[in-house]
Amino acid sequence: MISEDRIRLKKSFKKRRNGVFQWVPGSPLLTLASVFLCGFALLSCGKQPSSTDRALTLSGLTMGTYYRVTLASLPDTVSEELLQASISTHLERINSLMSTYISDSEVSRFNRSGGTNWFPVSVDTATVVADAIQIFELSGGAFDITVSPLVNLWGFGPPERNNQIPSQSSIEKTLNKIGSQHLRARLSPPALKKNSGDLQIDLSGIAKGFAVDSVAESLEALEITNYLVNIGGEMLASGQKEDASFWRVAIESPTANQIGIQRVLELRDLAIATSGDYRNYFEVDNRSYSHEIDPRTGRPIQHQLVSVSVLDVSCRRADAWATALIILGPNKGRQLAESANLAAFFIVRGDDGFLEMESPGFNRLSSLP
Repeated sequence: MISEDRIRLKKSFKKRRNGVFQWVPGSPLLTLASVFLCGFALLSCGKQPSSTDRALTLSGLTMGTYYRVTLASLPDTVSEELLQASISTHLERINSLMSTYISDSEVSRFNRSGGTNWFPVSVDTATVVADAIQIFELSGGAFDITVSPLVNLWGFGPPERNNQIPSQSSIEKTLNKIGSQHLRARLSPPALKKNSGDLQIDLSGIAKGFAVDSVAESLEALEITNYLVNIGGEMLASGQKEDASFWRVAIESPTANQIGIQRVLELRDLAIATSGDYRNYFEVDNRSYSHEIDPRTGRPIQHQLVSVSVLDVSCRRADAWATALIILGPNKGRQLAESANLAAFFIVRGDDGFLEMESPGFNRLSSLP
């Protein structure tokens, strides 16, 4: 029997697909197939598809990371070539709109614009920025798409890392250049506006999740309903596998020098995104400085929360919320997850190993019958 929550999520997921990605190596989310290939043959991945199942996996590179789309079956009306072309078209378009590495992308052109008038963009870009502003407000500024000047200041941006701690005066000067409270987005007609000409945005904390949603939308348009979309570790599952089991993914154990499994989940018409601070950091005087920069203080996070995973029907929301919660830390992050009814799973570094915490929403969704 399917619970009312399950029905509501399924309807919300289908309705959501009228909407509309940069990856840090060592993503904390793994498909079980990836785990198996890494030597962790801990769980059964189901039967091998037969030649009549038309099960299919397509993969490639996009936005500095990989993508992998796994189908339980391919409809007779859809060729593999058509499907590959559809996926590639969606990914190339989003990259051309939102990448900061493409000089003529919408985001790059908006960042270079020195004016404060409305700047026309696609509805996709406006939608993503509008979502980012909303989560900025709901998280008290913990998620901020204007934070890149601080990321660069601490040596985690495109310039070569120097592993040096910036001065307090340079941090304060850079803080004056950021803040999503100075940013606006509208959907009709789609456009962005900034109150300061030198304000810049970087959508890497939400656009990858948006791309997962977009690829899922393209599959649904081809009447493909049983699939798992994975872009750099952010995932969205729909329906079931070829053996009628649900898609299973593993949350990685937050150890810096090896790959292990912390938790295995079944995704039932849900997306999952994870943010962690244990792969990308530098050390000075035996102190670690994470790439996760708190836009409110201008400094790397210093608490004991090392990984956050969020479940949602929207991968872009899960992507952004995972970043916001890890910035907030174990106490404030969990409080916000509970008050905002977020499905969040926290891994905290303790004296004797890792501790797990989960919000009521995560407990409910991860244990659906």
